[in-house]
Amino acid sequence: MMMKKLSLAALLLAFAASLPADTVVEEIIARINNEIITKSDFQEGKQQLHAELRQQNAQEADRLFGEREKDTLRDLIDQQLLIQRGRDLGITADTELIKRLDEIRKSMNLESMEDLEKAAEQQGVSYEDFKQTVREGIITQLVIGREVGSRLNITPEEIREFYEQNKQKLAQPEHVRLAEILVAPEKVAPNATETEQLAAAEARARELLAQIKAGAKFEEVAQKSSHGPTASRGGMLGDFKRGDLAESLENTVFAMKSGDVSDVIRTKQGYIILKVVEHQAEGIPLVQQVENRIREALYYQKLAPALRQYLTKLREDAYIDIKEGYVDTGASPNQTKPVIITASAQEQQQPKKKKKKFLIF
Repeated sequence: MMMKKLSLAALLLAFAASLPADTVVEEIIARINNEIITKSDFQEGKQQLHAELRQQNAQEADRLFGEREKDTLRDLIDQQLLIQRGRDLGITADTELIKRLDEIRKSMNLESMEDLEKAAEQQGVSYEDFKQTVREGIITQLVIGREVGSRLNITPEEIREFYEQNKQKLAQPEHVRLAEILVAPEKVAPNATETEQLAAAEARARELLAQIKAGAKFEEVAQKSSHGPTASRGGMLGDFKRGDLAESLENTVFAMKSGDVSDVIRTKQGYIILKVVEHQAEGIPLVQQVENRIREALYYQKLAPALRQYLTKLREDAYIDIKEGYVDTGASPNQTKPVIITASAQEQQQPKKKKKKFLIF
């Protein structure tokens, strides 16, 4: 008996109907080599973009989202291409992941990695998914740095030209760049009385100050011994102009020169030691004083077009399929596989905690 040949759409519907009742059907909207992007990935990408824009500027978020929403699929493909390239380069980011997770833990003032895991789960996020997201972000940045950033060249002539063209923009009020070492009483003597805790913390702070005066690097002491959330970055607090600090602290640090380290200072959090990393006078700084800022600005000016060029090349070397109705705004006319997927899949709305199956195109 001759079997009736079914259309692709009919096969898809038959496939969906054959799935168990507790299965969520995921619609694939793009393939990038052996990886896929689903419709739910796409929707989550748009939600994340809108949330990030609201964090940056709540009043302008909707307008900016309207302008950038069209690039959602492009950005998802960019990320997948970079992650795949990282895999090709043998970048696992294992060491960097441990360090980054510890930095996140410290920034949240959590005692242990178990506390970080609990915090993620309390937000309804799988800890394994959270770690994977952090890992992929690290891999992406490492690939960009190795494959794109390391090849950018910034000349002394470009720095000088940028300085001359932007002198007035570079003008700044008097400010200090500070780093700190915090000694928290409850960390030094957790089981002691308050008076004993304060005495122990002050003694520890003076011990650390003595180490610095004897030649130890402030940043290394901060990383090893500070109880503050800035410890992982060598105690770096950032820039402060007059009026940003409490009057007592302001009088102390603005009387110091670049490189000076303060005495031990009592605060509500405990005892701190401050270092004036830089003390910048009011006015237009010398080019040497802002060279690093200019270099960074020129780096990011060059990085955006260079990264887009690099991603275009990755697209041309990849196998990419985009479902009809979706657009990759970063597509190259030289891509070798501009396949359009014409079959549409029936979506089934099911509770989230279900098995996942993917519709084949």
